Amino acid sequence: MPVERIAVVSDVHGNLTAYEAVLADIAVRGIHRVINLGDVVGKGPRGSACTALTRERCESTVRGNWEAFLAGDGELSGDGLRWWRAELTAQDRAWLHALPGSLDLRLSGRRVRLVHASPIDEFTRVHREPDDETFAMMFEPTPFTGDAGRADVVAYGDIHDAFLSAQPGATLVNVGSVGNPLDEPTPSYVILEGDPDGDVQVPFGIQFVRVSYDAEAEIEAAAASGMPAREIQAYAIELRTGVYRGLHAQLGLR
Repeated sequence: MPVERIAVVSDVHGNLTAYEAVLADIAVRGIHRVINLGDVVGKGPRGSACTALTRERCESTVRGNWEAFLAGDGELSGDGLRWWRAELTAQDRAWLHALPGSLDLRLSGRRVRLVHASPIDEFTRVHREPDDETFAMMFEPTPFTGDAGRADVVAYGDIHDAFLSAQPGATLVNVGSVGNPLDEPTPSYVILEGDPDGDVQVPFGIQFVRVSYDAEAEIEAAAASGMPAREIQAYAIELRTGVYRGLHAQLGLR
């Protein structure tokens, strides 16, 4: 019985140090298929390098909200957003802008749907432990995902908070974040395991993986990059603590 293993990563956010560590871990495990759930860029200093690495190592990538912000032509407010866009090449932006919003695949008789934030769009956020209505919505087809049918498994990123929630016939997986984890400071990704040609009687697995990396080296890279000082400070605190920057002042984090 052939078993396929697929690594699913998300929310790299320009953190090349963490991305390289995670991709090295995936390679050591002998996994050759990698799918990226978006937000490759923004927040960290090396969005262009992470875009190049994504194009090299990931078989498919879906568009995140940061791709929509930075790769588009809309007006940006704030020095940080303008800096992150300027750090990308024209080729980076064209590739990121053209990414699909969702992707479906089959494993062990299950339709697995991969999106950045939700089947509504790249911006509709679904937090851990959603209510029953929101949970059910995550599996239904929408104009954004197309008319392929209801999903059995949905994997997404966006919230930087890895978890799994299951009901009969429906498994919701947040793969966490590679470059900006906000549940704990350690990068997270998921391995899906199953038979692309098998039915639901064939084993199917979901494994969460945490990979340590040198966060201080990434912070040093940010400091040397020319990224706005305010963004470097917020980025450094997030990488060290796993606490969202919107809570830093409230918690007295500096």
